[in-house]
Amino acid sequence: MTAIVDYRAGNLTSVKLAFDALGVETVVTSDPAVVRAAERVVFPGVGAAASAMANLRDLGLVDAVRQAAGSGRPFLGICLGMQILFEHSEEDGGVDLLGILPGKVRRFPDVPGFKVPEIGWNDVQASADGGLLKSGEEYYFVHSYYAELTPFTVGRTEYAGVTFTAAVQKGGLFATQFHPEKSGRVGLDLLRRFLG
Repeated sequence: MTAIVDYRAGNLTSVKLAFDALGVETVVTSDPAVVRAAERVVFPGVGAAASAMANLRDLGLVDAVRQAAGSGRPFLGICLGMQILFEHSEEDGGVDLLGILPGKVRRFPDVPGFKVPEIGWNDVQASADGGLLKSGEEYYFVHSYYAELTPFTVGRTEYAGVTFTAAVQKGGLFATQFHPEKSGRVGLDLLRRFLG
């Protein structure tokens, strides 16, 4: 069973519909026990870091998500769900995150000709060990904050003069800044590889 973590941080319907399109049974849950027992965990998210962390604490999900992300089982973080895996975000005046991955999340600089948030398609370059990624494919991004490059970065892209982490992998954990569920065929192909 694949658990989609509901911590009141949005985009659950589009994520569930993407897995439905692949014929995969999922359960949307806020129950830590269900997250711990799941064969695979999907950790999506849109919105702000401080409220997302507060929701995780209020729902008793912090330890369950940490365990799932470090268990070696397939774990997929999406957008805010990737950012929250890092140590600290500049958002909301500074927020401590889950600390599963080293590094910080920063706001894009104000650069003439670039709107923040980044909204739209951007190509992603996979590293040699890109895992689920294929180099040169375009994915759909919506975000004002980005994760710095880390030793676990397996995909990178650029916006507003900043090269940043588009995807990370650490053991069974794979996470993307972009939205595979909104990225058409290439996004569904990536989700299919995650399931495989």
